[in-house]
Amino acid sequence: MTLRRLSLLTAAVGLLAGSLAAQELGDAEAGEKVFSKCKGCHQIGAGAKDRIGPHLNGIFGRRASAHGSFDYSEAMERAGADGMVWTARTLDAYLENPRALVSKTRMSFRGLKDPTDRANVLAYMRDFSDNPRDVPEAEPTARATDHDLDPKILAIQGDPEYGEYLSNECLTCHRADGSAEGIPSITRWPTDDFVVAMHAYKNKLRPHPVMQMMAGRLNDEEIAALAAYFKDLD
Repeated sequence: MTLRRLSLLTAAVGLLAGSLAAQELGDAEAGEKVFSKCKGCHQIGAGAKDRIGPHLNGIFGRRASAHGSFDYSEAMERAGADGMVWTARTLDAYLENPRALVSKTRMSFRGLKDPTDRANVLAYMRDFSDNPRDVPEAEPTARATDHDLDPKILAIQGDPEYGEYLSNECLTCHRADGSAEGIPSITRWPTDDFVVAMHAYKNKLRPHPVMQMMAGRLNDEEIAALAAYFKDLD
């Protein structure tokens, strides 16, 4: 095979991969309709301005809380300081359950549970990134599909007594009384939120390196036990 033919074949494979990846991101036209749920707080497109939430132009590839003109919550600023970048993967997780990814976010939106809706709205938002055609092919906005939790994991009934036994390492930083002096509280969280958050650290969706290490040591049953313990901790 000549070098020219090899180059053409490589280019063709690349274009096909990009096309398939773009399809995985969803339908932008359908996403515009989904975005109507966001319009009460966010603007996007020509002339977009900050409202209750920041405008979303150029969101892909931007570090969390890095849009300088907006007053972010302390939790979002912490996420940015920890290194979280808005990729298709992190945006998908945030849109599904905002508080599972940034626990003290001021965004009151309950989340988009339908993965098709999320894929479509991400495709729409992608059109307002700096290089929208490059988004599907590589980071920082490559879409991943390995972060959704198996419902069987969320269905695990944790043993709070075992959770108390495991909690010593957690309580070296977090406070048992639920106060949050520089470190977010983890007491009285709904168990699903706790489990999703811990798996987000395991899967490196949440960027804090210490928490990634701690969560990486725990199996599914141990995470469920901790969730059960901290849920009712007074």
